[in-house]
Amino acid sequence: MTKQFWINLPVKDINKSKEFFMKLGFSITTPHGNGDHAKLVIGDNNVPVMLFPESTFKRFTRNEITNTKEASEVLFSIDAKSREEVDEIAKRAEIAGGTIFGKPAENQGWMYGCGFTDLDGHRWNVLYMDMSKMPKE
Repeated sequence: MTKQFWINLPVKDINKSKEFFMKLGFSITTPHGNGDHAKLVIGDNNVPVMLFPESTFKRFTRNEITNTKEASEVLFSIDAKSREEVDEIAKRAEIAGGTIFGKPAENQGWMYGCGFTDLDGHRWNVLYMDMSKMPKE
């Protein structure tokens, strides 16, 4: 059915967003040498998140952009390799200018995670799942 999957995300300032995500440890590229957008690559499957200026994003969608101070449009979830990686990403996000909305904590006895917003208020969830402790049905 599909060949690829990617996410398009509106940002207020491309350069500040690139700097934020690089501080978290993600790789960022500027496709085609064009500075008007950037590509953030996530995970082993290399899922691309395309960062576009809000004006460009609005032109694509022909719709207004959600005010992330009042509502959430999506929650991006990232799999962590360990509890320590969850803690490290939370620390990096806060230092880089993000806001922690969920401090690192255990959940349901087998998950450990945190939640932060990026510079534009988009919500990110970082989660380590210890499958050996997952309840069996």
